[in-house]
Amino acid sequence: MLSALFSKNRATTKAAPDGLPVLDAEGVPETLDAAGWAAGRRDVLRELVAEHGVLTVRGLGLRTPADIESILHRVAEHPMAEREAFAARDRHADGVYSSSAWPPNQPMCMHHELSYAVRCPGLLMFACLEPPVEGGATAVADATAVLHALPADLVDRFVREGWLLTRAYNDGIGATLGQSFGTDDRAGVEAYCRAHAIDWSWQPDGSLRTRQHRHAVVRHPVSGRFCWFNQIAFLNEWTMAPEVREFLVEEYGPDGLPFNTRYGNGDPVSPDVVEQINKTYEAHTVRRPWERGDLMIVDNLRTAHSREAYQGPRNIVVAMADPVRPGLPGPQVGREAA
Repeated sequence: MLSALFSKNRATTKAAPDGLPVLDAEGVPETLDAAGWAAGRRDVLRELVAEHGVLTVRGLGLRTPADIESILHRVAEHPMAEREAFAARDRHADGVYSSSAWPPNQPMCMHHELSYAVRCPGLLMFACLEPPVEGGATAVADATAVLHALPADLVDRFVREGWLLTRAYNDGIGATLGQSFGTDDRAGVEAYCRAHAIDWSWQPDGSLRTRQHRHAVVRHPVSGRFCWFNQIAFLNEWTMAPEVREFLVEEYGPDGLPFNTRYGNGDPVSPDVVEQINKTYEAHTVRRPWERGDLMIVDNLRTAHSREAYQGPRNIVVAMADPVRPGLPGPQVGREAA
């Protein structure tokens, strides 16, 4: 059925050497509306993402944030505003943002967008407006494959206990209160935390610290797949560059790090566990260099993503949509077949 649809709509798909599908828009002319092209192939695009977890579309000639906003409204159901950001972004439109502010020479490890929130985007879109000179790929990894590759005892513990995210909002480090909660007002922040299962405490200097307990493994709401869905490794202190961690600990103390993760019972996650998780991600990572105008559509629950270190300018716009409340895992989740 898919081949017939591609032929009918003047688009071709192929499996790249990395095994993931690439949909070639066959050089959409400048006079053709890329959003209209995407609208006519909405079902095809969503079917490919559902099947593979990620899809790259080439040839659309995307140039501005408005281009991806137009595609977002035609392919997704509902744009989603970001809350609880861990790093600053520029907002271009409803659901459309710049990449997170993060040092170019430091990679962003594998994670699922807002996996620590009560509601997270089910669908992500990345558009390459300007590729970097070197590096900077938005790599991906299958969350079900990662789940089954991790040690059984580690998975079982996180299934039983979940995981904790602790955050400290310090001036000049990470996202501000307004960027994370949509308001700087204390009452507004507290109302948000109360509504989203976040414990909070105001410090003597007026800064905020939060703590939230989340599931580490979830069931995909459509496919029923179990997914390793969290940011246990990425937001852990041992994933930070050593010099960055040392500076932050010296400046704010061990409990004042901008973010850190723990087991659900509060025990610290050891460096070797963080290394094991990151190595497992690496073994299942697929990386593809960006080309100008590329569109990448990602199932946020099924597929983790990262951002590799890079040199030169890099302008990747991200769109978030179709919010979901990740489902609870079932018994023996870590051992079931994919």
